[in-house]
Amino acid sequence: MTTTTETRKFEAETAQVLHLVTHSLYSHKEIFLRELISNAADACDKLRFEAIGKPDLLGGDGNLRIDIGFDKDARTITIHDNGIGMTRDEVVANIGTIASSGTRKFLEALSAEQKADANLIGQFGVGFYSAFVVADKVTLVSRKAGADASDGVRWESEGTGEYTLETIEEAQRGTTITLHLKSGEDEFLQSWQLRSLIARYSDHIGFPIRMPKEKFGDTSDEKDQDADAKAGDSWEVVNQASALWTRPKGELTDEEYQNFYKHISHDYSDALAWTHNRVEGTQNFTSLLYLPSKAPFDMLMGRDERKGLKLYVKRVFIMDAAEQLLPAYLRFVRGVVDSDDLPLNVSREILQQNRNLDKLRAACTKRVLDLLDKLAKDEPEKFATFWKEFGTTFKEGAAEDFANKERIAKLLRFASTKSESDAQIVSLDDYIGRMAEGQDAIYYITANGYAAAKGSPQLEALNARGIEVLLMVDRIDDWMSSYLTEYGGKKLRNVGKGDLDLGKLGGADDGARKQAEAAAEGILKKLKDLLGERVRDVRVSERLTESPACVVVDDHDMGLAMQRLLRQAGHDVPSSKPILEINPHHVLVQRLEHEADAARASDLAQLLLDQAQLLEGVALDDPAAYVRRVNSLLSAAP
Repeated sequence: MTTTTETRKFEAETAQVLHLVTHSLYSHKEIFLRELISNAADACDKLRFEAIGKPDLLGGDGNLRIDIGFDKDARTITIHDNGIGMTRDEVVANIGTIASSGTRKFLEALSAEQKADANLIGQFGVGFYSAFVVADKVTLVSRKAGADASDGVRWESEGTGEYTLETIEEAQRGTTITLHLKSGEDEFLQSWQLRSLIARYSDHIGFPIRMPKEKFGDTSDEKDQDADAKAGDSWEVVNQASALWTRPKGELTDEEYQNFYKHISHDYSDALAWTHNRVEGTQNFTSLLYLPSKAPFDMLMGRDERKGLKLYVKRVFIMDAAEQLLPAYLRFVRGVVDSDDLPLNVSREILQQNRNLDKLRAACTKRVLDLLDKLAKDEPEKFATFWKEFGTTFKEGAAEDFANKERIAKLLRFASTKSESDAQIVSLDDYIGRMAEGQDAIYYITANGYAAAKGSPQLEALNARGIEVLLMVDRIDDWMSSYLTEYGGKKLRNVGKGDLDLGKLGGADDGARKQAEAAAEGILKKLKDLLGERVRDVRVSERLTESPACVVVDDHDMGLAMQRLLRQAGHDVPSSKPILEINPHHVLVQRLEHEADAARASDLAQLLLDQAQLLEGVALDDPAAYVRRVNSLLSAAP
């Protein structure tokens, strides 16, 4: 028995393929205008290239442009360009063949140097068919630049898998596409809608896009407006027709940068700073990134759905790509990234994940961190403004961006016990530069506010020895500090956790500590008995010099501030019993030690714990009982 092997080409049901392209490829039907304008821009760019060697192709009309009109009565939209146009054979090859890209073929014929100068956009050969998303019939009329008027061609199709083709007389070069809109698509017969789509997707196309001038005022002029739109007697440019980021930095003024920032961000305030870079090599892209001067009201609400960093491919808007091009902790950045070679899906609405995208994200992140480094070094007042507006958001990077952890830590700022207010902030490098002799750790405390942190009893022993402590007072700090455990070869030490070994800093040695604990053995036992299950342990404190008590947790336990934050967010947090540390020399502790009345002794013990917890921002389980104890003790006072 013998078998026969043969090689065959795939076959396709053309009507079904066209149906898929026009009904399943694009998630937003408004994309049709972007695609058709992009094709028109490519046609103009091709003629610009061809005319370098053959100026006669321009026929005395070198003002390349794209005109868009509409007719409400006929329910049509018309896109016309005076670009290179097409012959009959080219119409068959490029329009009559799905996924055949004339732009791609044109690029393949260019030299490497010519490709570098080209701004051609098309690559898949399917953008034209997006017209059928909103139209049930499309008519294309074209004449090749340099050809006779009798060589015009008309192509027409209803998107069912067939088309008609005829040779016609066509006076003007270029291509005109007429869309006969489907029922229910009347929104695209509004001038304001077309203009807004052009502004969003094609504002920076390198050729002027024109529409009939609008008349404003009396609504009775509406028929006249339609007449002007049909006649095309008076046109106005509705796009910027230039991309500021493509111009050399030396040609741009600060005013131009600021105006562009306001244009893309819709912010009334000036930008704080910006960085403008062009990268060429294995990847070609331009980035223009801005730091706003004010945080938007929804800054803390938009972590998952981030906007503000606009992605362009060869000056055509693709998407708001902040989520793909920058990490979440830099979500305040605004600007544009224009790439020549980013991988897109066929509809050019979605970025495909690959190594180039990862490199671009890393490059954009580096540019922002470079800008912040420069501000911190050269313009500290501007950096202080940035930190006030965005410091809390930026701190997320210390926990999320391991690759840049050291750079991020260098930019962190905190108030400290040597600050006169919460506005006076210091860096970790500043702190290390003035560490006390024998100090081998960076001390910090987390609290619910500047006043609560600076007045915490846990700082008393360190303050007495002149040891500076960083005051971390933002809600995120306890979470962030669990990841930022070391900087500059120094461990970060939370003064509210574990034992503080102050022996090297002039504290008591182990022998003296044991003596103090032995002397306080009675009051320690009494407190343990009175507080019972409310505490894990009671011990003599190294931290206290003036206050009677404080609560701490073990080194590896979740901080009290973090527990509070998670509970407020609706999470179940395992109950963690605090450790009560006491100052045996304080009058309240001594009074408790000698209190003979059992009820009063219990009230004093509970009061010491409640007060210590309040100082840590912990909500009391029974505040009414706390008030009763205070009132009872005050009433009994002589």
